[in-house]
Amino acid sequence: MSNGYEDLDVYNRSFSLALKVYKFSQTLPKIEQYAMADQIKRASTSICANIAEGHAKAHFSKAEFKRFLTISAGSSQKMKVWLKFCYELDYLDEKLWQQWDDEYNQITRMLNGLIRKISPTPH
Repeated sequence: MSNGYEDLDVYNRSFSLALKVYKFSQTLPKIEQYAMADQIKRASTSICANIAEGHAKAHFSKAEFKRFLTISAGSSQKMKVWLKFCYELDYLDEKLWQQWDDEYNQITRMLNGLIRKISPTPH
């Protein structure tokens, strides 16, 4: 386990991508600001925030850390859906959509690997 959540590559990747996606959400049309943009902001920031919160609780319960990482993985997959909507509605170009989709796939894989690492192995 790392010394802090900021030492985790998956935290840093998800935080960096959340900043990019958050900035992008502010460029969505006004009609999308209360629905889609809000969902995108919440889902993207949820990933890194849940990693940080779960890491803080890991000292008391590995099960809690696993639960928060699972929530993060769910939010990562949710972001793929929101970005697909943005792409299909022509708010996001194909190159950037593909790049971010790939990055969320990688973040999900990293989260799943961390979940497996902290999960007790059956005997």
